[in-house]
Amino acid sequence: MTETRILVLIPARMAATRLPGKPLLDVGGMPMIVHVLRRAEEAKIGRVAVATDTPEIAVAVKAHGGEAVMTRPEHPSGSDRIYEALRTLDPNEKIEVVVNVQGDLPTIPSEDIRAALALLDDPQVDIGTLAAEIRRDEEHTNPSVVKLIGSPVGGQRLRGLYFTRATAPYGDGPRYHHIGLYAYRRQALERFVTLPPSVLEQREKLEQLRALEAGMRIDAAIVNSVPLGVDTPADLETARRILAKA
Repeated sequence: MTETRILVLIPARMAATRLPGKPLLDVGGMPMIVHVLRRAEEAKIGRVAVATDTPEIAVAVKAHGGEAVMTRPEHPSGSDRIYEALRTLDPNEKIEVVVNVQGDLPTIPSEDIRAALALLDDPQVDIGTLAAEIRRDEEHTNPSVVKLIGSPVGGQRLRGLYFTRATAPYGDGPRYHHIGLYAYRRQALERFVTLPPSVLEQREKLEQLRALEAGMRIDAAIVNSVPLGVDTPADLETARRILAKA
């Protein structure tokens, strides 16, 4: 698949309960959203743009040489926001794959972005994502850590069967921390955003269950570690320390 058929979108908005305005917070002399933009650009898989409802974010992205697209503020999820951005940026429907990179992952390795995309080389896969083995005891029981339950399908790869906040699966063996980065076939994203919220999605508060309940196939590449998600002031300081060493 050529780079011209792939669009990487980074949804970003200012509203955040625990860390308001986080896309524009300074990390090593650059807004955090620009660090995410750089990681996506380094993946070298296609066009990259930030999808936002905030003019200040768009201005900051453009000031650092990036592309930004404005979207409506009322979207219920990042998936809906990137779908609007896709339609704006690609009115002739040339794009075949959309990669959704969360705007609060300034340390995401570019090779992990490529790993999620590579899963779509299998024509049976609708959505590619990422997972890392849980290695800290407290994460097994923490409901904030989403677990991916899947069957191995060769190499460092799982076919997703379920996502849960519970401690699962039961018994001996690894558990996997789901990383919320997605590579969608265009048709899968278009279908996903038209579906109503599903029963299990609403119960677990996990959007990806809507796709599974609709019969879509989600595979996950197993990567070495979970990238830092910046949700609190402490996370922000950690990100600053990590990127200062880069």
